[in-house]
Amino acid sequence: MSFEILGSRILSPHFGNSVFVWGSLISVFLGGLTVGYWSGGFLADKKADYRIFSFLLFAPGLLLSFFPLYSDAVCNLVWDMNLDPRYSSLLSSLMLFFLPSIFMGAVSPYAVKLRVDSLTWLGKGVGGLYALSSLGSIIGTLVTTFYLITWIGVRKIIVCEGMILLLVSGILFGVHCWHARRSIGAEAAPPRH
Repeated sequence: MSFEILGSRILSPHFGNSVFVWGSLISVFLGGLTVGYWSGGFLADKKADYRIFSFLLFAPGLLLSFFPLYSDAVCNLVWDMNLDPRYSSLLSSLMLFFLPSIFMGAVSPYAVKLRVDSLTWLGKGVGGLYALSSLGSIIGTLVTTFYLITWIGVRKIIVCEGMILLLVSGILFGVHCWHARRSIGAEAAPPRH
């Protein structure tokens, strides 16, 4: 949600702050999340491990970390096309926000697959993850809009969000490596009698 709020601040210098901009942003984020939810669930059913989960966080982390380097160029490119205002904000939103939101959408179903190891805990596990996700969205939205934008600026927030995703991705990859070493060590250990 924080990234979506910041998206309006990225587009507004180029395309204004109209209902077209907000409609484009919301639609693109929802579309990306929809694709992400489906593909994340599909991927989780194929193979669920922390290495893949870390990649699902690494990809948008990388995109957000470098976002200030390409966001204005994309907006200027679309502006120079002289499209109808509705379509210029939609095309810019697609180019800037669709791919990161796909990866972010894939995180939730993948996390569910990693977290829930028994059908008896399915409802509680999914409910807990989605409650935590919604709470994080509320806090992220309020902190971003009320404080962070005025304190550190839009582009720095996006880079910080990218760095946080990269950090969490690295931690999860480390967890994967730790589990892999532990399982190899358990297989190599001689049986106890």
